[in-house]
Amino acid sequence: MQLTPEEISSVKDSYIQILKLFLSKEVVETKYITCLLKWGVHLNVNVQDIKAYESIALRKEFTDTADKARSLYNLVYMIYLDDVVEDIELEIAILYARELGIDTSLVGDFFKAIATAPFDGRNARDVRNEIHDYLKLYGMID
Repeated sequence: MQLTPEEISSVKDSYIQILKLFLSKEVVETKYITCLLKWGVHLNVNVQDIKAYESIALRKEFTDTADKARSLYNLVYMIYLDDVVEDIELEIAILYARELGIDTSLVGDFFKAIATAPFDGRNARDVRNEIHDYLKLYGMID
């Protein structure tokens, strides 16, 4: 799936949020740092990106469940983009969901929706809309 510039920006924003979360911890395991750095390389995150997002990311706190779900979705989408899903990536996604206060089973639900979309003839926007409808159906968002 190809990303639009808006989607790339959204995924990078979520990446910065995840990076912010892990770097706010007193101790971060090497396996997490390695994975976070790998994602940054895959997203072509550079110093300018970090500076541009830094002021926004440091002030941004998720209060809306839809924003939390969107950020988690972006993480799962980012994991899917390189066509290789590693255990550590899923572990980080589950940790992130917990930190956001979201049911960790959504990680699997989001991944299934993203992975099966090309076979079902759906694009990224269709998947986002379906996930939005899913979250509404289960009362997670208004």
